[in-house]
Amino acid sequence: MTAPFPLKRRWLPRQWPADAASAKNMLLLVQLRWIAIAGQIATILIVHFAMGIALPLPAMLLLPGAAILVNIVTLAMLRRRPEIAPLELFIALLFDVLSLSIQFYLSGGATNPFISLYLLQVALSAILLDRASAWWMVAITAICASILTVAYRPLLLPSTMAGRLFDLHIAGAWLCFIMIAVLLIQFMTRINRNLQAREAHLAAMRQHAAEEEHIVRMGLLASGAAHELGTPLSSLSVILGDWRHMPDIAGNPALAEDLAEMQAQVLRCKAIVTGILLSAGEARGEAPEVTGIRAFIGAIAQDWRTIHSDIILGCEFGPHDYPRIVADPVIRQALANLLDNAAEAGATHIDLIVGRDSSQLNIAVRDNGQGFSDAMLTEFGKPYRSTKGKQGGGLGLFLVVNVVRKLGGDVTASNLPDGGAQVLLRLPLPTLAYEGSGHEPHHER
Repeated sequence: MTAPFPLKRRWLPRQWPADAASAKNMLLLVQLRWIAIAGQIATILIVHFAMGIALPLPAMLLLPGAAILVNIVTLAMLRRRPEIAPLELFIALLFDVLSLSIQFYLSGGATNPFISLYLLQVALSAILLDRASAWWMVAITAICASILTVAYRPLLLPSTMAGRLFDLHIAGAWLCFIMIAVLLIQFMTRINRNLQAREAHLAAMRQHAAEEEHIVRMGLLASGAAHELGTPLSSLSVILGDWRHMPDIAGNPALAEDLAEMQAQVLRCKAIVTGILLSAGEARGEAPEVTGIRAFIGAIAQDWRTIHSDIILGCEFGPHDYPRIVADPVIRQALANLLDNAAEAGATHIDLIVGRDSSQLNIAVRDNGQGFSDAMLTEFGKPYRSTKGKQGGGLGLFLVVNVVRKLGGDVTASNLPDGGAQVLLRLPLPTLAYEGSGHEPHHER
């Protein structure tokens, strides 16, 4: 539904927050006021010149002029800040009620058939304001209507309309009823739509809070697991180190080789425990290193190739100057999760493509696997949404999205035209860059 008086976009914010229902409702009041201004001017001119009923034109036309000024000020306010307080909505409705009251005072008071327009203001108050403010508006309109029954400027009808006052009143009341009905339907439905959009945004925020709580629970579980497993793994590492120096083992090449393999597996277990802890939501890992982006991403790709030698992994960098960064282990874990997901989706060839713009580091993971289903794209990054058909599936992408979000970035997923899928990570460079380190050279690999 289009607005009765479309407003130029330069008057409005480029993008309002998803929960800015109060600002949208204020804009609807502005649009309603434009209709009231046009209606008042047209009615005054028709009654005064066409019907010959003398009205105080300067005073009655001054009020629409004041309403135009209020609308301009309100639009400028919405341009600067889309947050509208409940008191501001109350004042806007109060201005309309007082303007109506003055117009009715100058045009017959309670005998004016358009006095029922007070009901429109009451209905808007019931929708837009809190309970106490709505009742205050009821009291104010009732007081104004009561005063107009005894204090008003009488209408001076020409002699040609003598005896037709009742017929004119009925016609005016009928026209007023049609106006109220049309405006109620048009604006109440749009106000309800704004309120529903706000409720949907709040529901999404509640879902986000639930996901954050899930991350916290996983972090606590991972911390507990790391604490419980860290001690026995450290003990095994010490024991294996002592065994390596025993003469019977040192002099037996086969036992020494087995012992070295056992030590490697213990270190691997410790690395897995550390990776689980980082994936559970720590914003920074322990002992981060300062390195170049090419070296950092290249090392991740090389480590992954060592484990998945049957899958081709390409690694490409755009011709940019990249700042040196803090090698955050959570980014390493996030990229490893994306590569693992691509492999589990049946990919035989994966490309890791790195680029940047003025403010973001862009990392794309492209594969020739089966791609994402429409349902997966719709719910991408939500926990336990997976096509793997196994318990706990989907946590990898869920952790990737939350890790990147905690770093101030975002993740998007799409299917490629020729098959396969792409997951794009956008990370803010100011968050990653090591201050004062300059840029890494182009030739670094």
